[in-house]
Formats: sequence, structure tokens, C-alpha cells
Amino acid sequence: MNTESRFARAVPGTAGGVPLTASRTVLVALIVGFAALRVAGVRVPLRVQAGVYLLGMVAMNLPHGGYEHVSNLRRRALSFQGRYVLVYLAMIGLFAGLFFAAPVAGLALAVSVAVAKGGFGDVQAMRALYGTDHLRSRPQRWLAAAVRGGAVMIVPMVFWPGTFYAFSTVMVNIFEPGALSAVAGDLGTRRLVLGGGYSVALFGHLALGYHRSTGDGAFLADAAETLLLVAYFAAVPVVVAVGLYFPLWYSARQVARSAAVDDTLEPASSAGPLSALDADDPERVALASWGVLIAGSLATFGLAAALWTISPQPLGGAGLLTGLVAFWSIFISIVALPHVVVGAWLDRERGIWYVP
Repeated sequence: MNTESRFARAVPGTAGGVPLTASRTVLVALIVGFAALRVAGVRVPLRVQAGVYLLGMVAMNLPHGGYEHVSNLRRRALSFQGRYVLVYLAMIGLFAGLFFAAPVAGLALAVSVAVAKGGFGDVQAMRALYGTDHLRSRPQRWLAAAVRGGAVMIVPMVFWPGTFYAFSTVMVNIFEPGALSAVAGDLGTRRLVLGGGYSVALFGHLALGYHRSTGDGAFLADAAETLLLVAYFAAVPVVVAVGLYFPLWYSARQVARSAAVDDTLEPASSAGPLSALDADDPERVALASWGVLIAGSLATFGLAAALWTISPQPLGGAGLLTGLVAFWSIFISIVALPHVVVGAWLDRERGIWYVP
């Protein structure tokens, strides 16, 4: 029995299956609820959407980002931990610099990072939870990641173009007011091109997966989840959809993946201060967990405060809630770039989405 099949069979009997089921159920409920509101002609005020976004991305999802790194680093050698943190901070500085030098290019990279994080994170979760035997080559896995991650950004661009463009404008205005309008072009044409291209990719992913399906249920699960994501981002207003996607879908699936593979990880011989998290003494574990939480919180909000201080227009000229959504989207994308590159792609030994 291969590794993927073993994990796929193991997950239903673990606690990891609970967040996975809950995330699917909540997304379906949100689709039905917002579709009903649209049919009834009820519009959710933008300030309410912004509040939901901030609740989801700051209060609910931010702790999971720290958890992913700690979970990855706590059983690694001290020398690796040091290199990891240094490269991570260097990439944060470079990406932040890009926003100041060329904010439109920075926004484009931020969108790409969101696609990569959602897509490749999902593919790794698929491997651990129900297998990817229908994805038989690297190009096909990349296509699967592009389709799943593309649902997070491209589908809202097609179904909610006005709101998407408005928030993108505020994000760019933080650094250079009016810069996005100079390169916006015809939104109708861009929407048609993006929608057509994504539809082709979606059909190709599903058709190729069906053709290469082994009958183990992996393709059906993949297809159902992919179509669920498309429906979610088409039906739910983009600000709410993005704000809740990461805590309710991405984080939930990574918790399930982590639960499936955690027992396979061996501690390093010199794991430094994080080794206390694996101690036998509950008091020592609690104290170490508290210390990591405090250190992570100070570092995160310290970086956010620094970006706020040096940004020419932190709220992008918008109102408080709208501006905070734009600012936090910029900040979290700056943090997410090394999250993906350093935490996953450069860490070939394990990484934040590790599956044996």
C-alpha cells in the first residue's frame, strides 16, 4: 500500500477529519445563505463585509500561520531554524520594498502568492487526506494547484469585478495614489479573458483527472471540492469570501493534514528552545507554548506597525474599515510570500505542507 493510500485510510479515524468536514459544511451554508440574499435583493453593506474579513483574517487565521511555522521548526536542528528565520525576514524586506518601488507589480505578486498558497497547500492536503493518484505528473499537479488557487482570486475577479478592483485600487493607493488606474485597461475585456482562461484550466483539470482516475474516490473528492470552491467564490461577496476562506478552508485542511502526518516526524538532536514543546513535563510545554505565542505576536504586529509607520498613506485614502482591509491584505501578502517560498518550496526536506 503506498503512502498516500495509508494516510487516506488513516484520516477518518483521527481528529483531523472533523475540521475537514466542518469546512465543507460551512462553505456550503455560506453559498446557500448568500445566494438566498442575492435572490431576495439584499445587499450586505461593505462595512459589514470588511468587519467579517478582519475577523476571519486577523482573529481566526493569523494564529494558524504562526502554528504552521512552529510545527515545522519545532523538530528541526537549531542551525536550520536560524537560517529559516533569517531568509524569511530578508524576503519580507524585499517584498515590502517592491510595494514601495512598484506597487502595481507588488499587487500582482500578492495575487500570485494567494493563488500559490491556496493551490499548492490544497494539493498537499489532498495527498495526505485522500490521495492524488489521479494526478500522475508534475504538470498535472501544477494545473490542479492553479485551478484550486485560482478559485481564490480569479473567480472573484470575474463575479465581483467592481469590488475586487475597488479594493485593489485602495491597496495600491497606500503606496502610490492613482497608480492602478493607469494600467487598469478595459475591465470587461479583462474579465472575459480571465473567465475564459480559468474555465479552460478548470475543464482541463477535471477532464484529465477523470481520464486518469483509478476509481479510489480521490478524483471524485477532488472534483467536488474544486467545484465547491468555484461556487463559493462566485456566490459569496469577495471581501467576505477571502476573509473566511483562509480560516475555514485553508487552515482547516492543513490542520487535518498535520494530524495525519504528525506521528511520522522525528525530533532533531538539537532543536533549540522549541524542543521544549515536545517535553514530557506539561508545565514546561505550557510555558514554552506561551513564550512562542508572545514572541510570534510581538514580531507579527511589530512588522505590521513598521509597515503602517513608513507607508505614505496606510489606509489608502479610504474609510477606516475599508482601509484596514486593504492595509491588512498588503501586510499579510508580504508575510505570505516567504511563508510559501521559504516555508514550503525551499524546505525540500519537510516544509509547512509536509507529506511523507
